[in-house]
Amino acid sequence: MSDLNMFRAEARDWLEANCPAGMRTPMAEDDIVWGGKRAVYKDPDAKLWLDRMAARGWTVPTWPKEYGGGGLSPHEARVLEEELRRIGARPALQSFGIWMLGPVLLEYGTEAQKQEHIPRIARGEIRWCQGYSEPEAGSDLAGLKTRAVPQGEHFLVNGHKVWTSYADKADWIFCLVRTDPMAKKHEGISFILIDMDDPGVRTRPIRLISGASPFCETFLENVRVPMGNLVGRLNDGWTIAKKLLEHERKMIAGTGERQRSDRTLDELAKAYAGATDGRVADPVLRDRIAQHALDTRAFGLTTRRAFDEAKSGAAPGPASAMFKYYGTELNKRRLELVLAAEGTQALGWEGEGFAPDELTVTRQWLRSKANSIEGGTSEVQLNVIAKRVLGLPD
Repeated sequence: MSDLNMFRAEARDWLEANCPAGMRTPMAEDDIVWGGKRAVYKDPDAKLWLDRMAARGWTVPTWPKEYGGGGLSPHEARVLEEELRRIGARPALQSFGIWMLGPVLLEYGTEAQKQEHIPRIARGEIRWCQGYSEPEAGSDLAGLKTRAVPQGEHFLVNGHKVWTSYADKADWIFCLVRTDPMAKKHEGISFILIDMDDPGVRTRPIRLISGASPFCETFLENVRVPMGNLVGRLNDGWTIAKKLLEHERKMIAGTGERQRSDRTLDELAKAYAGATDGRVADPVLRDRIAQHALDTRAFGLTTRRAFDEAKSGAAPGPASAMFKYYGTELNKRRLELVLAAEGTQALGWEGEGFAPDELTVTRQWLRSKANSIEGGTSEVQLNVIAKRVLGLPD
């Protein structure tokens, strides 16, 4: 038996013994475990599952063991992912710390920063949010104006961030700030970590058309940030910002996969729109579903190829813009097809006559419209692809 097969057998046995039955069922949005100091667990088994996975290091399977990770190779991590999917296991932990901050801390952070933050991310003890966009610096992120002025052993930070997802529930925020207003706009930016418990930090949720308020405005007023919370070099934050955006875009590209229900589009269409000879009755809808399935399969194979190419340890590159662009378009198309399949049952907002999953679809459809804006608009991604992937002239 090869080492990889031995690992698969070991992982399978451990998962069967340690994943609670309740964590092998479809996950609603309010079941998601984000962790943090104020975490509330709807199901006690969710906390048990998190603790067991964290103790094993499998919330972050490829991170180094010395920081609470699993120390797995990319091949082993893929096997673990397959085994988790085989039993229908819910993610033990979802976290901006895992998807975005952790990878850049591992690359750019000091040893003290790694020891302080990364194990807590892996255990789900700290919840992070992102402080990038500003009211006048959205797609032109480098135009940000939030200032961090060095004052002895700390920075004094003042500014206004917007679209800071879940800032009202976060413990810390990783933030881009301007530390040299006289430098070129890409060269006077630094990357710092801010404790949300500072009395100068204030958040205000932004209500979306979906009825939810995952985004916030964040106000920073005379916030004192220790110099030790600077990640990387002073005024070199743009380098880190770009690397983190690559991780963020990779995460957003997988949104559809994380939200996918147990029923396929084909099954939904047969249930709602009817079937003829075992096939979706409407030929136009059937063709659209088949094309989406082909595109999704091609996208999955492309991302798998990129994963294989990254096995050498390389971080996501400009191609993440391609994944983000196409992944979000696929997710939007998927939800449009769900609406087409379910008809008026997918247009309910509240009241009798609608099942809970139908009301969830309505909100997911509305929420998906932001996929092509967050993490850099689709137009920005197309520019990145043109310049840095295809090498086209300006």
